[in-house]
Amino acid sequence: MRVEVEHDGELLSVDSKAPLTILELLERLDIPASTVLAVHGDAIVPHTSLIESDIRLELIVVSSGG
Repeated sequence: MRVEVEHDGELLSVDSKAPLTILELLERLDIPASTVLAVHGDAIVPHTSLIESDIRLELIVVSSGG
């Protein structure tokens, strides 16, 4: 399967033969999970969600501070 990810104006992709969670996907892309929200369509998807087929996700950078 192929997972495409829009992040910071770039389109990244990861190929995997086995299902993987969004957290595992972020680890493969070297993106800290605490810095982004995964979005599919109009819905925020938990990092624990299992990806089992081709999909395209958008990563929204979460800003923090005071």
